[in-house]
Amino acid sequence: MHTQSDEIIAIVDDDQAIRVAIAGLVRSMGWQAELFESALAFLQSPNIARTACVVSDVRMPGMSGVEMHDRLLQLGYRLPTIFVTAFPIPELDEKRGVPGVIAILLKPIDPTVMAEHLERALAASGNA
Repeated sequence: MHTQSDEIIAIVDDDQAIRVAIAGLVRSMGWQAELFESALAFLQSPNIARTACVVSDVRMPGMSGVEMHDRLLQLGYRLPTIFVTAFPIPELDEKRGVPGVIAILLKPIDPTVMAEHLERALAASGNA
């Protein structure tokens, strides 16, 4: 288990219940969670540079998680990202192997699987 640090795990999902559930898991692992109800809200955050990993829903109003990831890459951020979705789409298959994409998980999310991917994402970023 990791000890508390200044790095943030950003949780981006329009479903409040999902955000809160993932935040509980992240905090139980010793990480700081910051919750966002939309991709645009995260992109406007002053803490992007302190973000160690992003857990993002794929389908959200306004901007999808995939579009947000593309925008982060355009801005020069290579944040380890875990996508979660209840609706697998072809666009996701194209994301496998793209820099930063650690996993694509289907909802409902198994907490043990999410924890394993978070550990892997944080190890890959050098923050574990």
